[in-house]
Amino acid sequence: MNFEPSPRSQEYLKTLKEFMQEHVYPLERDYIEFHKDNNQGSDWTKWKEHPSLEKLKYLAQEQGLWNLFLPDSKLGQGLSVLEYAPLAEEMGRIYNAAEIFNCNAPDTGNMEVLYHFGSEKQKEQWLIPLLQGKMKSVFCMTEPNVASSDATNIQTSILQDGDEIVINGKKWWSAGLGHPEAKIAIVMGQTKDESRGRHEQHSMVLVPLDTPGVKIKRMLNTFGAYDPPAGHGEVHFDNVRVPKENLIQDFGAGFAIAQGRLGPGRIHHCMRCIGAAERALQLAIIRSGTRQAFGKLLAKLGGNSERFAKARIDVDQARLLTHYAAWKIDEKGVRDSMTEISAIKVVAPNVLQEVTDMAMQIHGGAGLSDDFPLTAFYIQARALRLADGPDEVHMRMISRLEFKKYLS
Repeated sequence: MNFEPSPRSQEYLKTLKEFMQEHVYPLERDYIEFHKDNNQGSDWTKWKEHPSLEKLKYLAQEQGLWNLFLPDSKLGQGLSVLEYAPLAEEMGRIYNAAEIFNCNAPDTGNMEVLYHFGSEKQKEQWLIPLLQGKMKSVFCMTEPNVASSDATNIQTSILQDGDEIVINGKKWWSAGLGHPEAKIAIVMGQTKDESRGRHEQHSMVLVPLDTPGVKIKRMLNTFGAYDPPAGHGEVHFDNVRVPKENLIQDFGAGFAIAQGRLGPGRIHHCMRCIGAAERALQLAIIRSGTRQAFGKLLAKLGGNSERFAKARIDVDQARLLTHYAAWKIDEKGVRDSMTEISAIKVVAPNVLQEVTDMAMQIHGGAGLSDDFPLTAFYIQARALRLADGPDEVHMRMISRLEFKKYLS
């Protein structure tokens, strides 16, 4: 069991760090100001990307820093989950930086669904343009009228009618829905079949957003922030009809596909959390060493030094646990790594939340403003304690798997 990054991973990380220092960090402040000035409010129809983003994406492709998440040497860079982990951490040091490298959610998860489970026609029509960065995608799973922490509660119906599939239902917190280049959504819904088991009652289908009956109702804010230009929104499907060929894999395969989608994606989320936590700790230490109160540096006041030590321990523990989960996915597959995947999904966002909260306290009033990236990190952490399954669901999964070890 060796978590040392491979020489190939280290080389990619070196190139990525240089790219971030030269192109991404200098843009961070302007990126925040641009979205404050141009994308205020809930009217997603007016949202737009920062004008420098396309140029950075082109440069990233030129330098081979494109589709790093996909373990395919032709369509991606052929990196394993463990090899990609430190790269995701580096991207996580700046909120939304993964977008520049085509490594952002929900596109990565949707591309993995199409890569692993899509038909050849689906790959040609949707996967290739997504990999090329020519369009954006949406993932529709959570619903407003049920407790979606239990995905078997999903009420949206996906039913066959001849050569077509008919979709009816409501979704919200649909990631990426507000993006001006969003073209396709993967929708998970119920396909009742009494001959199948409880986890074979749901399906996934590809729905172009310009299909008649698809109605974007609103964008949802988190602590008052709408997260443009992608956002999270509520969308209704009113007798939406798509060809049967838009069904992913088969009726009843939705849960199996979801597990395949969410496994590596949780590694990506967690490593970005760790990168953000590292940045928050760095900012806190710098601030505490350059500001004085009551005749002393902040670093020497109260229990601040112990807070930094605890943060260092927590971040390193989270990183090691996430690397272990990544290694196990590579070695054993997602199905045999569920305990580790659930564990990091609980640990990493909580560590980011705690470290960011400490850093905000060290920064005083400035920590609550957009002058520093801490507010974005805090929202990221708090949201991820719900996204892809709340903490309690993952704890329940771990507990169930632990008991299963000792049942004769």
